[in-house]
Amino acid sequence: MTSSTLSRIILANAASMIAFALIIASAPLFAQTDIGVSKTIQPPLHTPVPGGIAVLKLPNNLTASETPPTAYYQNTQVMLLPPTATQTNHWLAIVGIPLTTAPGTHQLNIRSGEKTRYSLPFTIVDKTYQEQRITLTNKRQVNPLTNDLQRIRREKNIMVAAFKDWSTSLGPSMKLTQPAIGPISSPFGLRRFFNDQPRKPHSGLDIAAPEGTPIQAPAEAIVIATGDYFFNGKTVLLNHGHGLITMYCHMSRIDVSKGALVQRNDTLGLIGKTGRATGPHLHWSVSLNNARIDPNLLMTKTPPHTPLKQSIDQ
Repeated sequence: MTSSTLSRIILANAASMIAFALIIASAPLFAQTDIGVSKTIQPPLHTPVPGGIAVLKLPNNLTASETPPTAYYQNTQVMLLPPTATQTNHWLAIVGIPLTTAPGTHQLNIRSGEKTRYSLPFTIVDKTYQEQRITLTNKRQVNPLTNDLQRIRREKNIMVAAFKDWSTSLGPSMKLTQPAIGPISSPFGLRRFFNDQPRKPHSGLDIAAPEGTPIQAPAEAIVIATGDYFFNGKTVLLNHGHGLITMYCHMSRIDVSKGALVQRNDTLGLIGKTGRATGPHLHWSVSLNNARIDPNLLMTKTPPHTPLKQSIDQ
């Protein structure tokens, strides 16, 4: 090989390396923090109502901060999307709003480290949900016995701990698929009356389907709790990361165990009618920063609503 030929090869390789470097330099960069962002995320719509989601822009000067901010609503940490995740120049707070929240001005507290740096006001507007009256022949499911109440309290503590669980090992997930095939028989937010006695609003969607219909994970998640509960029957709770938790109730069979990593469309179990249910269906709850929100706000496609008597639950 002559020296001139070797020089041409070296120059060609150098040119290729420069071209590759320019391609890498021009590619969009994404946050490499514990949020685990690897692609652009489309935030949900801003729906600041009870049971909705507030999408709030954080002050722009936080973008250049070396320490990622944290944000809290009602003393509970909320999901934050970094600028690189949404291809914007600001952080976004994705705030779940409890169904019991009163309309008016509320505050989002933003911290850097342990110090509160900002208090960001935002407005929640009122929303009226439909009323539903249900007659149950099993009086014990309306007014539980003393022993039942002790069991209910124990099970409530398990579920509350699951809804408060915070993990940054996954997510964030902003798009959920419907976990079972079937129409929505009871929408989110219904004001419930059992045998004319007022109860808490309906905190999820009821999906009507025959017993034995598969229930699938709506996104990647870790199984954080399973159990057979007084009201909810056989139940699975999933942690999708950054305060997003989903719950599946009244199952006839559970096919996953606590600690398992599940992917979108993995089978969690089968639809049933265990617990307080008058017929086979799935009660599906979506929780964001320990606030039960309307699952439709994160669903990739909103299913039809077909009222069916047999799919009534809590």
